[in-house]
Amino acid sequence: MDFTSDNSAGVHPAILDAVVAAARPQPAGYDSDSWSARLDPAFSGLFGAPVRVFAVPSGTAANGLGLAACVPSFGAVLCHGDAHVEVDEAGAVPFFTGGASLMHVAGAHGKLSVDTLTAAAARRRGDVHQVQPAAISLTQATESGTVYTPDEIAAIGSWAKARNLAVHMDGARFANAVAHLGCAPADVTWKAGVDILSFGCIKNGGMSAEAIVVFNPALAATLPVRRKRAGMMPSKGRFAAAQLLAMIEGGIWLENARDANAGARRIALAAPARLLHPVEANEVFLRLTAAEREALRALGFTFYDWELDGPEAARFVVRWDQDAAAIDSLSSALAKLG
Repeated sequence: MDFTSDNSAGVHPAILDAVVAAARPQPAGYDSDSWSARLDPAFSGLFGAPVRVFAVPSGTAANGLGLAACVPSFGAVLCHGDAHVEVDEAGAVPFFTGGASLMHVAGAHGKLSVDTLTAAAARRRGDVHQVQPAAISLTQATESGTVYTPDEIAAIGSWAKARNLAVHMDGARFANAVAHLGCAPADVTWKAGVDILSFGCIKNGGMSAEAIVVFNPALAATLPVRRKRAGMMPSKGRFAAAQLLAMIEGGIWLENARDANAGARRIALAAPARLLHPVEANEVFLRLTAAEREALRALGFTFYDWELDGPEAARFVVRWDQDAAAIDSLSSALAKLG
């Protein structure tokens, strides 16, 4: 009955099995073990292009370190005003970058667009008295549960490249986006102009590992030292690598995301008139009065009020391992509200 967050999801058995398999003694630590050595080729196969991969223990670290590779301390990152890097990471981007700013850009349903980016850029003089943008950060899927199409990302990527801006993607729910689109991972990353990706694992059945996936080789040069200096390079890195490999090599990342997305669609169908955003991943945002929210909680459902979307907004997140009976119960309760 808990729909607060996919961070409360369990760990997939295959992930646990991989951790157990990595537990035996190894002749080398840090990134010199056999699991860590497989990360680059495994992710290169997934994306159909040569990539560098750096395992870190959280999405916040992935975003902060990834953007630090893109942006100087005196630069700025263009991002949606509701982006996770702004709202939910306690200033991690300025911390990891040594002082870079976040510049908010508007956009319906959590999305940036060429039009909104152009409008934001037009409000800047671009002289020495103002912080200069060095990167764009896209969230895929967005904080509103919507998904950028390959064409939308390619348009932003072209806009960015024309202005010498790097493109970072916060992919905490990247699997949910790819599952919704039914496209190849490459279509919404490097082929569309993305330079660096935070590849989410923890929300999707992982335990304690995320991946920074670097498509632009120039951005990988400083990441080994940045990661070590930040305390994000554990000596037994094989445990993080084992989780990531189990997630992608067995196809678990897409299977889990499809299950979560399907549950969200079922809930959305029960209350279509209440939807605040299109349901394209595993999050459902509904308009509910205070009395209606109280009634749902009295039935045992837990979820967050979502002030970013107004005083009557509520967010429901479906986990990869959400109980089907709980989804049915919530759908039934929402339908009865009318």
